[in-house]
Amino acid sequence: MERRAKKRALRAEYIYNGREYMRDYALVYGKKIEDIVKVDELSTLHPSVELEDLGNGSILYPGFINTHVHLEFSSNTTQLRYGDFLEWLYSVIEKRERVLDEATKEVMSKACMQMLESGVTGFGAISSYGLELEVCRQTPQRVTFFNELIGSIPSAADALYADFRDRVERSFECAHEERITPAIAVHAPYSVHPVLLKKAVSMARERGMPLSTHFMESRYEREWLDGAKGGFAGFFEKFFNTTVPVNSPGEFLRTFDGYPSLFVHCTHMNEQEMRHLEKEGHHIAHCPRSNRLLGCGRLPLERISSPLSLATDGLSSNYSLNIFDELKAALMMHSGADAVKLSEKLMRMVTSQAASAIASEAGVIERGAPSDFALVRLPSMPQESELLALHTILHVDRAERVWIAGEECL
Repeated sequence: MERRAKKRALRAEYIYNGREYMRDYALVYGKKIEDIVKVDELSTLHPSVELEDLGNGSILYPGFINTHVHLEFSSNTTQLRYGDFLEWLYSVIEKRERVLDEATKEVMSKACMQMLESGVTGFGAISSYGLELEVCRQTPQRVTFFNELIGSIPSAADALYADFRDRVERSFECAHEERITPAIAVHAPYSVHPVLLKKAVSMARERGMPLSTHFMESRYEREWLDGAKGGFAGFFEKFFNTTVPVNSPGEFLRTFDGYPSLFVHCTHMNEQEMRHLEKEGHHIAHCPRSNRLLGCGRLPLERISSPLSLATDGLSSNYSLNIFDELKAALMMHSGADAVKLSEKLMRMVTSQAASAIASEAGVIERGAPSDFALVRLPSMPQESELLALHTILHVDRAERVWIAGEECL
């Protein structure tokens, strides 16, 4: 029998609905949000519902969404090299087995809990091997489970696709569980053969699955795909005995045409690619700390019109999965932007726009949306409501309480 959440009401000084801050409203909720009304109207409209006042300094946010995280590498702390993408990649190859072996269920569950403690009620898990599927089934958060396809050697294509297809089907076995959404990730244009790319994108289209890919993360990717030169030239010759990229950037992008998808990083995309993503309705996931640690540069937010989300990436290229750490880093990285306006944008990037990026109904506080909330508390309220986003980012490190599907889980 399905468990039903008891109808309740919450009042915070401010409720952020995914677009704006509302003052002195009450939220009536069960498993889903039933109503949002002015506090002084609650007893008239909902006489049998008991109100809980969350107190001074309280802001109720939609549960935050981390659109891109690699749980399978959660055991890494100091094993991998940072500073340069190619040096990092060589260290991943060298230390992969150790990092994966040490990423036990307990380690990955701890990573999920770190996200939950920062108010993350949903995340996009990029799964290369399917190792974290059971952890994702047990975590309280909603998980968009991106089964990743990688492989550029034609002779191995059939075996790689068979393994990928099996992992997709295993995730579909969990699809009846409300909080798991099967999805597909194509690794990157330099690492997936065009035959595999087309098969994966076709599967996503046919089955209506969220679709994601890394794109133009480093200057090495840019140089390799544009002219078969740069640091990747030696890398691909050494490991794959090839001197020719398997995709061109344009051919890769056109494969996704007509199916809005999530493109991750994009720090080295050119103007033409930027406009193509915008035209096709694709989303971009911005991972500022990962980009900084791997020497990938800064995503030019000021030039991008595509919808954006903010993500931590995995602990293979970050030091925490705390979404407030990521918000602070983004605020400081984009130093040319107005701090107040950027903060407002960043809050949308972890709520409403993040939900849209992974086809989730969460990320907003409105009637009919899932009752996923994160309560944060400021030391005092600023006089101007337009400063709420900025001060939330500056003064909050974790959520005080978290609800998912109407049930309190932190």
